[in-house]
Amino acid sequence: MSRKTNHPAGAVSRHFITSEAIANNRLGEDLTRIVDVYVPAGHDGKDLPLLVDLVGYTAGGPAHTAWKSFGENLPERLDRLIGDGTLPPCVVAFPDCFTRMGGNQYINSAAMGNWADFITGEVVPMVEAEFSCGGDGRRGVFGKSSGGYGAMVHALLYPDFWAGAICHSGDMGFDLIMAADFAHTLRRIAKHGGTIESFIAAFESADKPAGDDMHALMILCDAATYDPDPEAFLGIRLPVTMDTCELIPERWANWMKWDPLSLVKIHGEGLSRLKGLFIDCGDIDQYNLLYGARRMTRELTNQGIAHEYAEFPDTHSGVDYRMEISLPWLVKRLNS
Repeated sequence: MSRKTNHPAGAVSRHFITSEAIANNRLGEDLTRIVDVYVPAGHDGKDLPLLVDLVGYTAGGPAHTAWKSFGENLPERLDRLIGDGTLPPCVVAFPDCFTRMGGNQYINSAAMGNWADFITGEVVPMVEAEFSCGGDGRRGVFGKSSGGYGAMVHALLYPDFWAGAICHSGDMGFDLIMAADFAHTLRRIAKHGGTIESFIAAFESADKPAGDDMHALMILCDAATYDPDPEAFLGIRLPVTMDTCELIPERWANWMKWDPLSLVKIHGEGLSRLKGLFIDCGDIDQYNLLYGARRMTRELTNQGIAHEYAEFPDTHSGVDYRMEISLPWLVKRLNS
């Protein structure tokens, strides 16, 4: 539903970065990237905390600043929450990390590009220099789905860079959310010529790509992220045999080491340095992410890592309203 507000609108400015970090990508990506930046009304950004928005699969950061039917885009939501006094003023950056493979998991990859370095080494320094915001102890990262995965992994790997993170319905528990999709992906590849190269060619030439093909592309995006092969087409290989769909143990192990449930066992201690970690998931999430979220909160509790965990009565889709809770929760902690 659309929520009307009479609060003054903040300013959204558009910036461009020509990235060195992602120049290693195998996909032919455009290295010049949009970064939209929101600054609340009555502020120039100086001394405000900085949040970075990592969007889900098939989106780019500017999708969250665009006009939205029957509802608010994110800057409009921020205007309302800040105007109501619910959310302390903050700067929010919306980097464009869309790729030829339909999205991003926001980690460094020899096929996809070094997207973690892009965020931490290029986007954040540019925004902080331009707006005099953020800085040590005043940076937070948030996202949903693939963006939630990115936020969780960034918190785990870069706890001295980020001071807080929000993971909405993030990918974790790879054995549940991905392994079952390999057979489906092989069937779609078989339908389009039998090779990853022929599948990509068919997908990119289609007037209207099928939904099943979009889902298969997502698995190939994951493959290019978690287990790139420099000898393969676009660096993409699957962790299963192409004829019998049997897991190849060493390749699947490369995927599993990027599961947040694996990373937390190695890097969990660093999370104790965060000012805030927020995790939630819908209790009928259709991608089975609820179970990974429950495993994560159990592991964090066992390690004595302070965090906020919540389940809410909804699916994986259309849950941006959860930011009504998470963003104020985190920004108040960044201000502490």
